[in-house]
Amino acid sequence: MPVDLILHVDLDEFIAAVEVLRRPELRGKPVVVGGDGDPTKRGVVSTANYEARRFGVGSAMPLRTAYRRCPEAVFLPVDAPAYEEASERVMAVLRSFGAVVEVAGWDEAFMAIEAEDPVAFACEVQTAVLERTDLWCSIGVGDTKVRAKLGSGFAKPRGIFRLTRENWDEVMAALPTKALWGIGSKTSRRLESIGIRTVSQLSTADETWLASVFGPKTGPWLRRLAAGENGSRVSAEPWISKGVGRERTFQQDLEDAQEIRGELRRLTRELMDDLERGGRPVIRVVVKVRFVPFTTKQRSKKLEGPTLDAATIEAGAVAALERFELSRKVRLLGVKAEFAS
Repeated sequence: MPVDLILHVDLDEFIAAVEVLRRPELRGKPVVVGGDGDPTKRGVVSTANYEARRFGVGSAMPLRTAYRRCPEAVFLPVDAPAYEEASERVMAVLRSFGAVVEVAGWDEAFMAIEAEDPVAFACEVQTAVLERTDLWCSIGVGDTKVRAKLGSGFAKPRGIFRLTRENWDEVMAALPTKALWGIGSKTSRRLESIGIRTVSQLSTADETWLASVFGPKTGPWLRRLAAGENGSRVSAEPWISKGVGRERTFQQDLEDAQEIRGELRRLTRELMDDLERGGRPVIRVVVKVRFVPFTTKQRSKKLEGPTLDAATIEAGAVAALERFELSRKVRLLGVKAEFAS
């Protein structure tokens, strides 16, 4: 009898895999993609293939650190158009199965399926993606999006893993809360501070108590997340960005506060080009600062109303910057405009 389930298709080492397809001579070698491909410069790793990961290289790591860990790796610059084209080919394969496909990024998508043998169906999807694009994927099979997403993590690399209500406790109960999709280190530490360390403890916690600690929406949501519950349906509606941003890593640290403000203004003016093309009004400006050696913080400024006025947005960015203590050297600045709903 057919059952309704969700697949989470996650492309393995996607960006690095695309680069290896373009350069077959790199197969079997450690490959790191990030910045302009020069590991002597500042920048971060966008992705690393499995050969590089064996040396401890991972996403968001400084390129210089990656080079120290794996000097024999091939370092390549980011080529977004190539990854977008490869992603579109993969999504076309997924849609060919007649399922509702929700694109979640370059390298991942959810599929709402009806099948008598969902794992066999997932195997067909995996085989089709490989045959038509030469890219491997891992697939999670779940009865909610949360479970499908986590299942693909257990499936890596190149596997299929079923995670549903039936085996949720067996697989997840003893894991730390940070193993959950949507809980990062900061929230995990806060949960630990109130005595909640495992997924099981969080799933059985009182929602009213959690609401008193984390707020009326976040508290109950955390409990439901730990139970693997997620009411959202897979939707084929195009993904709409909630904001757009620009950031820049400086090869020489910025030390003077006035220089930092000037660079932020310049970055905001560059961002205005993107905003004017999109035509969506902005309601909040978020500024990101990465201090030496590698501490990153964010501050935001809500605008008085939705606007595309360049002077207002720039003033909002500067106001957000003023909420930082600029006594330390700065290696990266970022500015993001969040759109009105």
